[in-house]
Order: sequence, then structure tokens, then C-alpha cells
Amino acid sequence: MLDHFGMTVADFDRSKAFYQKALAPLSITLIKELTAADTGGHAHAGFGSDGKPYFWIGDAGRPSGTVHIAFAAPSRDHVHTFYRAALAAGGRDNGTRGPRPHYHANYFGAFVLDPDGNNIEAVCHRPE
Repeated sequence: MLDHFGMTVADFDRSKAFYQKALAPLSITLIKELTAADTGGHAHAGFGSDGKPYFWIGDAGRPSGTVHIAFAAPSRDHVHTFYRAALAAGGRDNGTRGPRPHYHANYFGAFVLDPDGNNIEAVCHRPE
């Protein structure tokens, strides 16, 4: 199990705003911000839940490539809400919300590209 994940973004403020809006339907919020003075060079924003940041973005230069990140959604309705919020925040469709039976019978996900082209997913593994 992972404790946390971090990645570099091209435009820190734009990405921070995107993730604040896109992750809100999943009850994932901005929990901690670190300035360049705090870390010795780069600003960071930590998103998470229950007071623990586990998804971090930072302005440590150019992103080295794109990644795929899947956030757990408690219901299919949350997947729908994430998808709409992420598109409204400037994300681009990369796979509309719906079942993905090729993964398993109850897999229900939605995929959106963030401002840097990272594939961000919300997924629910529960049956309807």
C-alpha cells in the first residue's frame, strides 16, 4: 500500500485549482501547502482526507512524463460527479464514466486528462 504520491506539474497554480475542483466530489481536499522556503526550493500542495495529505503536486521543474492515478470513489454517483467536476475545472475527457467489465464485473470508472496530460481516474468497485 502506498503512503503518498507526488508529481511535478508545469503550472502549479493552475494544477492546484484543477485538483481542488476535480477531487472535491471524492472528499479529497487541499490539506497542506509548502512554500519553496519550507522545502528548500519548490512549492508543494498536498491533497488528501481525514487530515492526511497523500497526493502531492509540486513545481520542481518540468514534468518528466505523464502518469495514471486512480482515486477510489465510494459510489458510482461519485464517479459521475468527479467526471463532471474535472471537466468543468478544465480537464479533458479520456474515457467517459461507465462500466469497464474487461477489468472486472463491478469496475465503474471515468478518466480525465489533467492540465499536464496525466490520466486521472475515479473508480468504484461496488455493484450498482
